[in-house]
This record gives sequence, structure tokens and C-alpha cells, in this order.
Amino acid sequence: MEAPGLEARMDPPRLRVQVPEEGYHRSLISCQVACPVHTDARGYVRAVANGAYDEAYLLARGPNPFASICGRVCGAPCEGACRKGKLPRVGPDGEYIADDRPIAIRALKRFACEWGGFEKSPPDGALRAIRDRAPGVGFGVEEMAALLRGAVERRLPLASGERIAVIGAGPAGLSAAHDLALLGFRPTVYEAERVPAGMLMLGVPEYRLPRDLIRWEVSVIEALGVEIRCGMRVGEEVRFADLRANHAAVLIAVGAKRPRSLGLPGEQGPHVYGGVDLLRSVSLGEAIPMGERVVVIGGGNVAYDVARTVLRQAAYDTARTAARLAGTRSVCLVSLETLEEMPADTIEIVEGDEEGIERLNGWGPLAIERNSAGLVTGVLFRRCLRVYDDDRKFSPVYDDRDLKRMSCDTVLLAAGQTPDLSFLRAGGADVKEARPGWPAVDPETLMTTAPGVFVAGDLAHGTRLLIDAVASGKAAARSVYRHVLGRPLRSEIIERHQILDRYRRETGYEGIRRVEIPIRPAGDRLGPGMIEVEAGYSEAEARREGSRCLDCGVTPVFDGTRCVLCGGCADVCPTACLKLVSLDRIDGGPPLAELIERSIGSRADLGENSAILKDEERCIRCALCEQRCPVNAITMERVAFRGEWRISA
Repeated sequence: MEAPGLEARMDPPRLRVQVPEEGYHRSLISCQVACPVHTDARGYVRAVANGAYDEAYLLARGPNPFASICGRVCGAPCEGACRKGKLPRVGPDGEYIADDRPIAIRALKRFACEWGGFEKSPPDGALRAIRDRAPGVGFGVEEMAALLRGAVERRLPLASGERIAVIGAGPAGLSAAHDLALLGFRPTVYEAERVPAGMLMLGVPEYRLPRDLIRWEVSVIEALGVEIRCGMRVGEEVRFADLRANHAAVLIAVGAKRPRSLGLPGEQGPHVYGGVDLLRSVSLGEAIPMGERVVVIGGGNVAYDVARTVLRQAAYDTARTAARLAGTRSVCLVSLETLEEMPADTIEIVEGDEEGIERLNGWGPLAIERNSAGLVTGVLFRRCLRVYDDDRKFSPVYDDRDLKRMSCDTVLLAAGQTPDLSFLRAGGADVKEARPGWPAVDPETLMTTAPGVFVAGDLAHGTRLLIDAVASGKAAARSVYRHVLGRPLRSEIIERHQILDRYRRETGYEGIRRVEIPIRPAGDRLGPGMIEVEAGYSEAEARREGSRCLDCGVTPVFDGTRCVLCGGCADVCPTACLKLVSLDRIDGGPPLAELIERSIGSRADLGENSAILKDEERCIRCALCEQRCPVNAITMERVAFRGEWRISA
């Protein structure tokens, strides 16, 4: 006698499915969705692969006034989301080897900007990609400014030259000023330093980001009508109260540039510096007394920027040769985190090791030791047993019995930064704080508790990536528009579908391994001056890397009214991402039930009707299913989307 329910338990399991709804295919373009400004990364990567470099530049530059800079130093959240990096690689017998690696999107952006933008022939090179696309545009940055402004004028009413004050000429402040100028305002940027661009110029080392590149991007923003006043420290050269009185709105984008104190015994005194202060001094050519044995405390990218900059200064100041001389200066980077936990990018750690940075993981500073003359003699560390708690919150646990003393004569602290809002004392009493040193901000409008006072960048969301600062500045500009003009400005997603006739891919594209980004040998990059570490792709390398892209904006679309259920599409699929199943085997909740009722009626026998299922994580957009279909029931369609500013009804 059979046990009750045995037959039911032997039935094949029901498959959970998702019925595509509005925006579904847009969500598959994961690189663009992950970008805070929704750059069409897929678009410029495929344009590079096809040799259309002007188009690639325009796609990269469209939503991002710092496209060339992001091609060097962006944290590239697009690469973290890239579907190519999540596909399994298999061997000749179908065995799993490892997950593939994402497309080198950031490096391809650099290539697009070099070949279709500025860097091959400054400054007119930035317009090379525009001339063919926009007849009548001339050969200078002013014409580029007119083109950008004209793109906005055709979509929405502009301001009438109302004056807006922007405090801080970093990426957030300049991105906001860029868009405010496009919207018809007259933005004036007040920058305390004697050069614009904030941490791009003063915090990112020149071996990662050439200075002429920064100056070019800033010059385009100035050409839009943005006035940048350097050496104007708010609170000293100009009062915050006066900015509020003389401008229709004020945007604070000062960033978190002040090094965070660790409160260690012996921290105050000579030869202990903030890491960002060291980077600033080197960028401005100011001398900082540096000893022969340097300890850098921190485990992030800034800590590596600091440590690698010290090595380069040593090579330049003492050897003036391409190789660091043994014994001239040692640099040890000490972090709380283990090697696996370090927040620094893997490439920073690898290149730091190549260049001779000593690394000590899993130790936290306990005290900075000084001699009777007040000079640094060493740092006392204690073993860190755990950095994060079970919820991944920062909650270090130490073993005070396990101590280590490291001799040194200079200590650089690179364990976080905080903003300096001391200028609010005169005229900013109504800007309330969310926590000490950080203003309370409406997350939607980015306005503070003071009417007409907005923030962007680090002050809006904490220290994040460069591209997050750009997105924040652009969002703040829209909020200023809404506040000053009383018009509800919103960003609208425009989506377009296009049927592709005879869509084909490069032969063997699915098996091409990632093309490593060329970098200069350690000996060469430690020579005199700040030699750029990354050499960038050659044309052949860039096109090969671009050809790896799955082109996730393209997808096979099935016409059920034509399908004859031959199964040819599933048979030919190289990744087995297609499956034909009867409707009684799938579960898609109410959306599926509604679709079935619309298609075949509620009384139809589900077991006698079928559906084609597609595993999006496996589909490589090869188009073999379309080519195999004998009744043309499958078409390859491209989905593209972009954001546009609109006045809400």
C-alpha cells in the first residue's frame, strides 16, 4: 500500500518564474542601473568594440561632466554589477572552472575619452566627437558650452540668471554648478584653496590622475558661465550670512577633507600628520618634513594614496632615479583589517606591494610614542581580533595582551575624514546638525533645515565614490531649480525598444578572457615626478575587451502566436538558458495568472499549454535562438534608456 501523498511528492517541482513587467528589460542593463548617474556603459563599451569612438565619448560624457576623470579614478560600481562577471566559465568537458570577470568598464571609458575626446589633441580634441554630430559647432570650449546648454533649453524653461552660491569646488560642487549653468542660473563657486577641483586636485595623487586632465574638465565647466573664485575661504574672505543675503540659494559642497583624529596619546605634536594633509601639500608643492621611517595608519584607498605618494617623494627627493634606493625611506602601512577585509581596492594593495610598501594587517594603534624632545620614536599597536560585528557594523575587538611596537619617526593618519563647517557660526545658526559636524539633510531635496541652503557630496551621504559626488551635485542642482523657480523638476526615464535585423556577435566573444589593464613596471613608475601608473589600453586591446560585453540591452523576444513548440531554440542554446515547460509546472503568482487568463482563458487546461522560460543570468545574447527559429517567432530587440529633466504636471 502506498503512503498517502507519495504520488504528489514524486511530481516534478514547480518552477518559480517572473513575468516581465514595465521596466524589466531596462533592469537587465545592470551596469547602467548601478551607475549613480545612469551612464550608458553598455553603450560606450559596445561602441568601442565597433570602433565608433566619437559615439563612445558622447555616451560617456552625456550625464557626467567628469567623464575623463572617471576613466582614471572612478570606483566603477558598474563593474561590480556587470553580468559578465557572474557567468560561470566552463572547461572543454563542461566542467565549472570559475566565474568570469567583469568588463573593464572604467578603463574603456578612459579609452573612449582619449580617442573621442580631449587627450589626444587638447583642447580641441574634446570637440572632435561633437563636430560630426552637431553641424555648426566650432572648435572651442565655448561652442561645446553652447551645445550643452542648448540640449537643456529644448526640454524645459530656464532660469533668468538668478545667482547661486556654491561653497566648494570639488566634484560635487562643480557638478552642481555645471547643471545650474545649463538650467539658466549664474553660479559662483567659492573655493578656499588656490586651485579648483577639491580632492581631485589635492587628494588624488598625480600618478593616478594627470593634472592637465583636471584643468581641462574644469575649463569646460567655466565655459558654461560658471565663475570659480579660488582662495575665497567662507568665514574669512566672505561671510556665510552675506552669501545667503546676496544669492537666491546656497549650496554647501565642502566635502570631508579634514583628517579624523584618532585621539591617541602622543598624536598631537610634530611629525604626525593627516594623510589628506600630506596629499594636499604634495599637490601644491609645499614641503612637509618627513623622516626615514614612516608609518601610515589606515587600510583604505586613501591610506594607499598616502603611502605610495611618500615612496614617490622619496624617490624624487633623494635618488632622482627610476628605482627606490634601499634604505632611503621605508613605508609601512598598518591596518585593523586582515588582508581579506581591507577596504582598499585589490589593485591598490597589489601595486603597493610591488612598489615596496610594507604591510601589517590586524593591528590597531594604541599610542604614539615620543622622546624627551617631543620627537616621534614609534607607535604601539595591539592585536585586533575582530573589526566588524555579526551585523557588519564597525565594532573592533582587541587583545590588549598582544602588543607590538614599531619604530618610526613619522606617522600619517589615514583612517577617515570629517567636514569643517565652522563657517556656519556666522549666519548659519538655523542649519541644524544630525550628528556633531554633519548637517541634518532632507534625503529627497538635499535641503538643510535652513530655507534655501542645500548640501551635496559627502555632506549629503557621507564619504563615497567620485561618481556618487557627481550624482549628488546634479540632484542638488535640480532641487535648487525647484526651490528658486517653484517648478517641480524631476528626472524622467526615457526608454526605447528597437528590433534588430540580423543581429550578430563577434566570433568566440563568449570565451575571450579579460584583457588586463596595462600598467607600468614598478621601477619605472617610481621615477622622478608622478609618472602615471596605468598606461591605458591600445586600440586593439580596447576593442578586444569591449567585444567581451554581453550587450545586456539586447534580448530575445518571443512571439507566442507564432511559436510551433519545436524546441529548436532550447536545443541550440549554448548555455541551456531556455526551457519549454507546461503551464501547470510553473508558479508566477498573480501576474502569471493574469497573463494566462488574457492569453488562453481561465478554463484552459494548463497541462496542454506551454511556456518558454529564459534564465536571464545564463543568456549571453548570442542570437542563435533567433537564427534557429523556423517560423520567425523570435526577434532580437535592443532596449535603451536615459534620464531627462521634465517639469512635473
